[in-house]
Amino acid sequence: MNILRTPRWSPYVVGAGIGVLSWITFAFMGKALGTSTTMVRLVGLIESIVAPGHVAANPYLARRVIDQPAVDWQAMLVLGLLLGALLSARLGGSYKVEKVPNLWQWRFGPSKPLRYGAAFLGGALVLLGARMADGCTSGHGISGGLQLSVSSWIFFAAFFTTGIVTAMLLFGKEGRNHV
Repeated sequence: MNILRTPRWSPYVVGAGIGVLSWITFAFMGKALGTSTTMVRLVGLIESIVAPGHVAANPYLARRVIDQPAVDWQAMLVLGLLLGALLSARLGGSYKVEKVPNLWQWRFGPSKPLRYGAAFLGGALVLLGARMADGCTSGHGISGGLQLSVSSWIFFAAFFTTGIVTAMLLFGKEGRNHV
């Protein structure tokens, strides 16, 4: 059996792999895994083309853009996550284009603009929260959790609790039948 061709991997194997990757990242780069700063850096880089004075005057953006490489290890991690997910889905035979998932369609109808707008808004809110928390789910949940950081464990608990409550409010118990 070729593990690369299975549609689902054992969560224990994947968790152990992520843990080892985190150790390697700490050992060789002295940094924790995380991805949310990549979006901030991308926005700052684009803004530095249009309004370089604004980026230089904004301490939050300047710290992440000025005197930093245009493409760093974190940007490559984000690209690798996207390409790895696509490759995994293709090899495992689970790749499909699903513009409006069944659960969403059951609850909110077949509107693609509504689905895409809600996905964009949700992503923007998660990114805003990640920046306010000074880290994303991978930064806090994986790297911070491995370091036994209290703030990361609080973040992770709040993230999961909020996700469960939101899913129950949006889809209720009946939603399980439409997945």
